[in-house]
Amino acid sequence: MMAASPASISIPEHLARVLANVAPLPVVSVPIAQVLALTLAADVHATVDVPGFDNSAMDGYALRRADSISATAETPIALRVVADLPAGSAENPSLQPGEAARIMTGAAVPTDADCIVPIEDTDEGTDTVLIFSAPNPAAHIRRTGTDVRTGDPVLTAGRVLGARDLAAAAASGISTLTVHPAPRVGVLSTGTELRKPGEPLERGQIHDSNSLLLAAMITECGGIPVQLGSVVDDDDALREMLEEHAPEVDAFVTSGGVSVGAYDVVKAVLAPLGVWFGPVRMQPGKPQGFGRFPVGPAPLGGPAGDAGGDHDNSNSSDVAGPLIFALPGNPVSVFVSFETFVRPALLTMAGRSAVHRRTLTATVATGWRSPAGRAQAMPAVVEQDEAGAASVRPASAGGAGSYLVASLAGANALAFVPEDVTEVREGDLLAVTLVS
Repeated sequence: MMAASPASISIPEHLARVLANVAPLPVVSVPIAQVLALTLAADVHATVDVPGFDNSAMDGYALRRADSISATAETPIALRVVADLPAGSAENPSLQPGEAARIMTGAAVPTDADCIVPIEDTDEGTDTVLIFSAPNPAAHIRRTGTDVRTGDPVLTAGRVLGARDLAAAAASGISTLTVHPAPRVGVLSTGTELRKPGEPLERGQIHDSNSLLLAAMITECGGIPVQLGSVVDDDDALREMLEEHAPEVDAFVTSGGVSVGAYDVVKAVLAPLGVWFGPVRMQPGKPQGFGRFPVGPAPLGGPAGDAGGDHDNSNSSDVAGPLIFALPGNPVSVFVSFETFVRPALLTMAGRSAVHRRTLTATVATGWRSPAGRAQAMPAVVEQDEAGAASVRPASAGGAGSYLVASLAGANALAFVPEDVTEVREGDLLAVTLVS
């Protein structure tokens, strides 16, 4: 007697299952030079004043304003130059009435000076300088702490660190930051038919595009791909590959071998370990698998093929191990599955608060058919006019066929068609998710 097929679940149900089992990675303290694109886990406060001292905003002359208040181009004021102050100088020369110090941008302003005259308003003298214009009060002086004071907030937890954030933290005296690390993700394609891109193909063989697709998508969402290559349709080879690399990754993403065929090795190896496999009501990407790969002696409990419910093994916390996302093998299915389930999970692991793509409503420019009973994720092209109105059309004339990998290059969105809609007509309004 054949075993009953697992009940199908919807896209929102499977996404909820995934996100319920994903948490931000434990925080680490990282040198500031290594935190670009990571998520800040703790607020940052300045440990020094910025600027740390009164300094010159111009190349020119530091002086007492009272000594040059009457200076004009016709009646310049002559002052004796008693010091030369480059940026970084620790000198603090005394300035008597009638004296000035030549000063460079960024240099500390002498205590006795109360303004800077730009070099353009002088004759650039080195022993005696002629001042041709009366300065304003405190002219061209950057005052201590006018950017931030010691203890002031500089960066707020939750932000994805960019180049400007690193500069702000460094200027505020910070050398290390507390962040969520980037998740390390093992990428593995399965299939005896796979060959590396560029290798000659024999009958029945194809080039492996999934590994490159997944590695690039992992990088784009802030993860670190660990390329494991491809493995033939052999249970022992797959098991050995996963066991070898499980201690060094936070998650695996596999492609292929998750359906009901005789050579679907991913399901054959992982289902007995408690990883959930089942149909998700979507097209493309119907067969999915999700759970954890055990690294300890105890397997994940529950019957293989369970669709969730009381025996949802993906919720098990008894065995530590990397998450595993088992995706279908066709490239468009891989792309759609990653965007829909894996990307939000990896962003959550990386500590991001915003884990979903931007969505909008678009008017259908070219209609198409959609399968009954499954939500369709159509790779699509969205165009917006100057007023912001959006239109959407399929990226490929072939529709949402899971093998149409070349069409992905032209797609900038996924158009989602509800399960109960079988025909999308020109002029319909449709929810679309922007993917670039």
